[in-house]
Amino acid sequence: MSRLVAVGLVQMRMTDDPQRNFGAAVEGIREAAARGAQIVCLPELFRSLYFCQSEDHRHFALAEPIPGPSTEALSALARDLGVVIIASLFEKRAEGLYHNTAAVIDADGRYLGKYRKMHIPDDPLYYEKFYFTPGDLGFKVFATRYARAGVLICWDQWYPEAARLTALRGADILFYPTAIGWHPQEKDAYGAAQHASWEIIQRSHGIANGCYVVSVNRTGHEGDSDGGIEFWGQSFVSDPSGTILAKAAVDRPDVLVVSIDLARIDEQRTHWPFLRDRRIDAYGEMTRRYIDEE
Repeated sequence: MSRLVAVGLVQMRMTDDPQRNFGAAVEGIREAAARGAQIVCLPELFRSLYFCQSEDHRHFALAEPIPGPSTEALSALARDLGVVIIASLFEKRAEGLYHNTAAVIDADGRYLGKYRKMHIPDDPLYYEKFYFTPGDLGFKVFATRYARAGVLICWDQWYPEAARLTALRGADILFYPTAIGWHPQEKDAYGAAQHASWEIIQRSHGIANGCYVVSVNRTGHEGDSDGGIEFWGQSFVSDPSGTILAKAAVDRPDVLVVSIDLARIDEQRTHWPFLRDRRIDAYGEMTRRYIDEE
């Protein structure tokens, strides 16, 4: 029998005003809920511009405790609208200890918990290791009113291990709040391949684990006019066969509401029984950094 759930994706263009960004997120959540969304996901670090383009101690002032002011406001909104909210925030855990964290709030306004980003990049204009301590809560699944939500964050999306371990904990949907785009000077040469790789790897997680994938990006240019990052938008939902069900615009904010059928998970997994045929007795070396020839 069908088990329909409507997921909402709020793709945003950020400004340098956290309050304005938070207000835009609230408007997007309200729009998604009015169109029938039951679980709504925001982009990575939606309260601010993507500050990790530089190493600047001033940006630590953007961080907040979780639970804290943002989760309190979003809890009231979730309760008012009857929706689950997945919100990516800059967490201040203690003085000198910060995380890139996603908070999950159930449809009755209860704070269910948080996931701390496990894989932290350090690439040109993505200097996240300066700001974020790697997550120490493990891979998490949250039993919300409408579905079991597995939450990962951006750079996590490139790792099959993260998707697998989250799926093995019972996730129906893998949510990826994201901030990814092109370096404008590289776009002509590499842009199409970079975007295709990003999309394909996430769709493959849905196929390998027989679950839905929801990836929510930001859009617009941030940073220097002759450089910076051009976030490529194109937030999407894919089903357990890897088929894209809906995709947002490239260059503007967008709100998608997509109906998914959780019954497809059992159907897909029984026809393509990857979980059944896993050789768990043979995977011990997965915990090694690299397998050198003796």
